[in-house]
Amino acid sequence: MSDSPLHLYIVTGASRGMGLAMAHALLVPGHRLLCISRHHHAELQAQAATAGIPLEQWTADLADGAPVAVRLRDWLSALPAHAVASAALINNAGVIPALVPLRESEPADLAHALRVGLEAPMQLCAAFLGATRSWEGPRKVLNVSSGLGRRAMASQAGYCAAKAGMDHFTRCLALDEALVPHGAKVCSLAPGVIDTDMQVQLRSADATQFPDQAGFDNLHTHGQLTSPHDAAQRVLAYLARPDFGEQPVADVRS
Repeated sequence: MSDSPLHLYIVTGASRGMGLAMAHALLVPGHRLLCISRHHHAELQAQAATAGIPLEQWTADLADGAPVAVRLRDWLSALPAHAVASAALINNAGVIPALVPLRESEPADLAHALRVGLEAPMQLCAAFLGATRSWEGPRKVLNVSSGLGRRAMASQAGYCAAKAGMDHFTRCLALDEALVPHGAKVCSLAPGVIDTDMQVQLRSADATQFPDQAGFDNLHTHGQLTSPHDAAQRVLAYLARPDFGEQPVADVRS
């Protein structure tokens, strides 16, 4: 490992889809990467080893985010601040609950979606910002949101609520960080419509239960979905923008 300070990136949901694409893209000289996902990704680890890039993978279910947040806080607190040139937390993990009207939703399914999509990102943000508060290098939080956090959709109350909550707690977080010296830059970013397993769920849903099913099917049929690789490149480019954080809630397409 180089003695020079490294740029630290922490990515959740990094074992598939856009999260995995971001992890691959971040494995470049000068970076250090921590991935938090339900599954270990052997190919990613091999790529890091070949390139000589420090990579750690934690296997964890963010439906129980509190112990992961404690582990992250302790891990960050043990890092020497002088060894980190900058630090960024990318909260990417999320799940879609059953595609049914709220009246037919199972309590446990709703709880799972809100814990992964809202509770865990809040806990990880708190751990990250608390542990790095004295660090002098730039710190950023990028919460991967969705247009569905800003536009209601039938049979998607759990997912829409999680993303709307993510947007709003990021606004609060921006106010908090603006009040302290060297506060972190934060943004809840909608990444566009991406061709992931989540899209497969949406277009494969029962149209009698999910009225927007045809719209998602048309997006796929007409080639209007962004690949995970391209979406990852756009999100990381947004993270690197000099004006990142000026808008606490944004869309990668704007």
